[in-house]
Amino acid sequence: MQFEINKIEELEAVVSEMLLLTSQYRIFTFYGSMGAGKTTLIKRFCRRLKVTDEVNSPTFSIINEYVTPENEQIFHFDFYRINKLEEAFDIGYENYFYSGNLCLIEWPEKIEQLLPETFVKVNIETESSSEKRIISIEIVNH
Repeated sequence: MQFEINKIEELEAVVSEMLLLTSQYRIFTFYGSMGAGKTTLIKRFCRRLKVTDEVNSPTFSIINEYVTPENEQIFHFDFYRINKLEEAFDIGYENYFYSGNLCLIEWPEKIEQLLPETFVKVNIETESSSEKRIISIEIVNH
């Protein structure tokens, strides 16, 4: 499915669709160029999940953990600064990816071969001349 977003409030339709998928899928990957809006979308998503923690990109820490009012853990990854797959092994990625908890992954292309067989791919395309975004959501089964 695909969404055309012209203003930030329109992200709610994308978030609603993502929320429907959480009952079946726990790994969400976010593809897009620097500044495309990956973190902004994740913030909106976490807000709808009632996360009260401050949601921000874990660019330097690689992973942030958030908790919902129901005590569910959400793991937010930013692999932008990963230079080698071994760095993902060092943080114990498999303990997170296979925990059954929701995992939100920015820059998944850096660790693509470590992703589970099935995940949700969220792709954000930008148009340089405007604020317009094309956001597509697809289920990936390897």
